[in-house]
Amino acid sequence: MPVTSTNVPHTANAVSLRELLGALDTAVVFAPAGHGETPIATLALVETGDLATELESHTPLPDLYLLVGTGEAETTSWFGALAERPSELRPRAVMSKHPAHDGALADAAHRAGIALVAVHPKARWEHVFGLLGRMLDRSRVEAAMDPDLAATDTDLFGLAQIVAQNAGGMVSIEDAQANVLAYSPSDDSADELRRLSILGREGPRDYLRALRTWGVYDRMRESDDVIDVPAHAALGTERRLVVGIRRPAEGGGPAPHVLGSIWLQQGHAPFAPDAEAVLRGAAAIAARIVTRTRNAPSAEGVLIQRLFGARGSGVDVPSVSAALGIAATGPAAVIGFAPTGPAPDAGGFAELGSVLRLHASSFRRDSVSTVIGDRAYVLLPEYQSATSIAAWTRALVEQFETKRAIVLRAAIAVPVPDLGHVASARLEVDRVLDGTAATFPDGRVTTLAESRTPVLLGEIVDLVAADPQLRDPRLDALIGYDEQHASSLCASAAAYLSAYGDVRAAATALRVHPNTLRYRIRRVQEIVGIDLQDASDRLLFEIQLRAHGRTA
Repeated sequence: MPVTSTNVPHTANAVSLRELLGALDTAVVFAPAGHGETPIATLALVETGDLATELESHTPLPDLYLLVGTGEAETTSWFGALAERPSELRPRAVMSKHPAHDGALADAAHRAGIALVAVHPKARWEHVFGLLGRMLDRSRVEAAMDPDLAATDTDLFGLAQIVAQNAGGMVSIEDAQANVLAYSPSDDSADELRRLSILGREGPRDYLRALRTWGVYDRMRESDDVIDVPAHAALGTERRLVVGIRRPAEGGGPAPHVLGSIWLQQGHAPFAPDAEAVLRGAAAIAARIVTRTRNAPSAEGVLIQRLFGARGSGVDVPSVSAALGIAATGPAAVIGFAPTGPAPDAGGFAELGSVLRLHASSFRRDSVSTVIGDRAYVLLPEYQSATSIAAWTRALVEQFETKRAIVLRAAIAVPVPDLGHVASARLEVDRVLDGTAATFPDGRVTTLAESRTPVLLGEIVDLVAADPQLRDPRLDALIGYDEQHASSLCASAAAYLSAYGDVRAAATALRVHPNTLRYRIRRVQEIVGIDLQDASDRLLFEIQLRAHGRTA
């Protein structure tokens, strides 16, 4: 299913196609005439196999489509089918990496009345999608702002334009991971490094290595200085000025945190005399914009978090359903994701949430996702198959580990009756994610039904561990014996109980001789004063050992 950037209706404040293409700069290689003022309010990214599914919809399609990996013949056929639909049910523009100025594909788009835009073959689709989404978000925010405030405020795109006009040259603003967030228009003096960054590609490795050798990145982390990076003829790069975007340290707090950087490439004319002062001021403004963006979720984001039970309790289900464009009733699925081991920092987890949203929307166009604390959640309305959801979740967890070295656990709640039960389903999912590795019987993905026993048992053990009155003092004698004699009677007893009293199986797990384990079990019974052949003693002692393991 396609990835959609937003669920706002077509009547929402739109951006002209001309403005959107201008934001993409050299990533666009051809745009047809006569469509510049076409309003765009929604966009979607579709992959091979999704086009036929889109034709099944009898509601207005997103205004702008980004076609990823779709064949030319398949796309031409899709345009032909769209031409048979009423104009109000067709998209208004399509972006593709196929040539768009002539041929059967261009003819089919023209007959359907759809603007066909050719994107540079080396442009990264996720980069293009993100830039377009930010442009649409920017338009909606500006439309909702007080006019007086709007006159004094700006976003990163606006800031890039202002810096370029006042400092001279061409500006690009990057985040801490060197992803381009915004930039000013390019001219024919733009070097290959700038062109690659606008396409969402990494710069030449030799140049990046040179930046590290020259200490550029270290200086950006350590000071607010504007750094002069000389031209490098061998690498084909022009002179640049760069300044770090740093969140200032607050009283007694940690050192300043680097949020990104602003790069100014020299063009045909030299930099303005006060270019360094302009960059320092821009860095301060950019820090406020980036921080504000991180800390102030959109109205839609707040609504989604309320749906999941955060930011206050209770939601008006019909209103949420209408605002998000999702079904209010019918079986839904809630999936929670949590990192295994140390959680990424706030920036890293926000990025993880964005990537997760991308994958979830690709799986289900009407999916809804959010990040709450150090966990991410996905709602899949009107799911068709619990098996397919579990398979998708497992594949996603494996993909994150393989491609991003992030190890996740996931818990699935199905079925969720309606939107009114999403918050309670999230709490159930959290109960599973709070569990130990034993909660996940077949790896790192489980459902509530599969994990009910270990979840409840784990919570019972936690209650026992937290209440001193429920602790059996006889266990202290065994713990003391282990400490005094450097023995492992507690571990031996735990293995014996886990093996249901099978001495040979437990001995194999402990890598000791069965007779050694038999001796240890006799010593345990003597020291504690219990009979492990008695069902009540056995149950109580296993719970006590597990509770000790949680607090040890």
